[in-house]
Amino acid sequence: MSTVQWTENGTTHSARWHSENGTPPPRRIVVADDRLTAAAALRFARAGTGMLWRGDFPNARQLVRAMDRRLPQRPGSFAEVRSARAERATLLGKVLVSVEADHSLQLRRAPDIRAACEHAFGGLPGTLLSLRELLGALSAYQWHQKGIYLQALNARIYPSYSVFAPTRSEYLELVAQEPLPGNGSPTAFDLGTGTGVLAAILARRGAAEVLATDLNPRAVQCARDNLRQLGLSGRVQVLETDLWPSARRADLVVCNPPWLPGKPASALELGIYDASSAMLNRFLDGLPGHLTPHGEGWLILSDLAEHLGLRTRAELLDRISAAGLQVAGRRETMPRHRRATDSGDPLHAARSRERTTLWRLTRSRA
Repeated sequence: MSTVQWTENGTTHSARWHSENGTPPPRRIVVADDRLTAAAALRFARAGTGMLWRGDFPNARQLVRAMDRRLPQRPGSFAEVRSARAERATLLGKVLVSVEADHSLQLRRAPDIRAACEHAFGGLPGTLLSLRELLGALSAYQWHQKGIYLQALNARIYPSYSVFAPTRSEYLELVAQEPLPGNGSPTAFDLGTGTGVLAAILARRGAAEVLATDLNPRAVQCARDNLRQLGLSGRVQVLETDLWPSARRADLVVCNPPWLPGKPASALELGIYDASSAMLNRFLDGLPGHLTPHGEGWLILSDLAEHLGLRTRAELLDRISAAGLQVAGRRETMPRHRRATDSGDPLHAARSRERTTLWRLTRSRA
């Protein structure tokens, strides 16, 4: 872990630097308070200077919002939009806060951050970090406490920090409504389980046994906690492993991989971006060897990548065929999330045409 230094009231101070996505510490740190304007803050940020906040906590949030409003959002290619968002995150991340040795923020009107920091980071005493990262941890902890009600489960799921939250209900409904293969009580795998929501849906629908996997230790614990609260621990086993659970076979294998080819910039983006479509390709390549003779693989995938020019439908179908699979059926639905109708989103043209599909895949009979 890096150490950062700054001068305050004529004294040199040091602290540990924390960044979940590996952002390096600022080259220089100045002390800032309520007198700092958004224009001046952006000048500091563009120069690579971090601003250690010593003013009012709500004012710090307002400063970041004011900085954000000064940064234009322009339509462009996916690469251009993503690059602009990365630059925006870097600039806004230059407003810093100090977590004291007792896990407190010594700022006026600061919230109690102890539980949120313990939940997200395991505690951060004597640490400097981006205010935006701290706000993300506070927001994640609120989601974790409140939970997300899901109609497909008629229950709440409690996401954890850096575990992708199932806020898009349309793909859950596809899994909840598609007829189960075989006798209706299949053995099933849920690959990349995240919060455990799809494993829970399959168990609730009558799957005889569900094996859920994830490589992220936080996701594994999150899924286990959710399944325990739902009373499904005895019917779903959660394993920390890289996609496939050894050489076992199942009647049904469900996978909802990240929908966009691209390198993730943070742990949370692992649920959105799949570098070189690696998870998708490994799912397709491994599926024939993990299905029972009449088993099915359910691939839940948005076509947003197609509308963004990152993958074509022909390329997806060719990969399915090359893996020794055939399409036995498909069901698609329109997204209902806020961005689908947000004309101000730089990617609105693509998002407005997006569809999410459940592809039913079986081993090729040829």
